[in-house]
Amino acid sequence: MITTAAPIAGTCLPQFARVRDAFERNFAERGEVGAAVAVWVEDELVVNLWGGSADAAGTRPWRENTLASVFSGSKGLLSSCVHLLADRGQIDLYAPVSRYWPEFAQAGKQDITIAMVLGHRSGVIGPREPMDWRDVTDWDGVCARLAAAEPWWEPGTAQGYHVVSFGFILGEVVRRVTGRTLGQYLRTEVAEPLGIDVHIGLPADEHHRCAEMLNKPTVRSVLAQNRVCTPPQHLNDHPWAAFAVSMDFVPDDELGAHALSTWRSAEFPSTNAHVSALGMATFYNALAQEKLISREHLERARVSQGGFDPDVVLGPRVADHGWGLGYMLNQRGVAGPNLRIFGHGGSGGSYAFVDLEHRIGYAYVMNFFDATKCNADPRTVALSDEVYSALGVI
Repeated sequence: MITTAAPIAGTCLPQFARVRDAFERNFAERGEVGAAVAVWVEDELVVNLWGGSADAAGTRPWRENTLASVFSGSKGLLSSCVHLLADRGQIDLYAPVSRYWPEFAQAGKQDITIAMVLGHRSGVIGPREPMDWRDVTDWDGVCARLAAAEPWWEPGTAQGYHVVSFGFILGEVVRRVTGRTLGQYLRTEVAEPLGIDVHIGLPADEHHRCAEMLNKPTVRSVLAQNRVCTPPQHLNDHPWAAFAVSMDFVPDDELGAHALSTWRSAEFPSTNAHVSALGMATFYNALAQEKLISREHLERARVSQGGFDPDVVLGPRVADHGWGLGYMLNQRGVAGPNLRIFGHGGSGGSYAFVDLEHRIGYAYVMNFFDATKCNADPRTVALSDEVYSALGVI
């Protein structure tokens, strides 16, 4: 028996007992503070565990319905909404963004397709001028700046992570097509019909369920860490965080509770989803069960868009996973034995994916951030490896 001071609750089928062992070990050996993991296989919830504390003081135990910030894990939800529209024939992924958002054709962007944005290949990673966070809460204002912005490289010729612009560009396409914001579309077409606890734009009366973000780097530290990124010679010098982070209001502690509440309630479709582990796993299980999107369309969504191309924004490390149309892939097997899974990780360590071959919906969320990891954080890899071991997949 592993000794850990963190109370663990939930259920785990006997076949998956080693997942629980690994979950306990995360607390005992890997510095976990509060976390949850949920796994569906076929139509059975085989793992649903949570434990530790939802706050730094240790006064709020993590519960089944505790909501965690998954940062870029939001992109998996957003991309699925776009694919849902495409599968229903309401948008064409290979059509120009400007077909649905005419103003976007400015400054040489008339041929940029939705697929280019999904594959992080459009070059529209942000405006040239940094934005104050107060400006970023103005959706129309941000979209106007992006519509007027020149691409940072010739569209389609390079891959560069669209940290924040991804959400505004695709979110505006969703709004132009449906008349609803991305958060509204997610709620009415996905979350409410399927009873899934995932949110982009969290109502104020749900904020009490949120876990406190611990060890989260400040905007200033992220800027300092990422100015070393050197783009190819043909690009202007662009330390990505100088504009990408400034576009995305992630509140530093000194901004206070009001700023944090503002951020939770706003819609930043790339980065501010709040989910429970069970909610996120159930979402990806809906993909595995073809309850949302057809298998034929999902096969297109996981086709690699750049192979192992280096990323001109984040650097070569992104080649560890690669990109499908809006999803992180597993091309090098860093997140388990099935190279064809797809989903999305988030800054700090959260990760969620769908495995179509084994019909798995998986999600891990936590509140203690390790800013050096994303889809291959040792905490989540330890859990998913035990899931596959229980299924006899190596």
